[in-house]
Amino acid sequence: MSNPRKQPALTVDEIEERLEEAALTLKRMPAKDGPKGYGSSWPDVVRSRFTAYGFEEARMRVIPSAQEIQRMEDAIDWLRLLDDPDDRHIVWMRAEQHRWRAICNRVGLSRSQAWCCWTAALITFERRLKRAPPRTSALS
Repeated sequence: MSNPRKQPALTVDEIEERLEEAALTLKRMPAKDGPKGYGSSWPDVVRSRFTAYGFEEARMRVIPSAQEIQRMEDAIDWLRLLDDPDDRHIVWMRAEQHRWRAICNRVGLSRSQAWCCWTAALITFERRLKRAPPRTSALS
């Protein structure tokens, strides 16, 4: 009997897209409250009705859905398939849309070496995900 939850094999491009989606989803997660005790003793500024509207840029935060969070967790779990921590940094920094210069400064490689490591890591994901059994949810 075949497993009904088996996922189709992902291509390198799909893996790259999933990692970028995971980085964006992580960025959209609600922020936890920081450490307490780092406040100000000054009272809050009360603005007049003439200066309050449009004083600051409006910000809208879209909270990711449960499915997006699950896909993010799966993609982050893929990073454990890489043995070298520098490869993990390269892959995740590319998923976060960092420039190659920042990545090269972080890992101490030239651009061509970092690109080769990134490409090899994506191919490693593709090969290892084909062999790995699909992850089952703890809820099912």
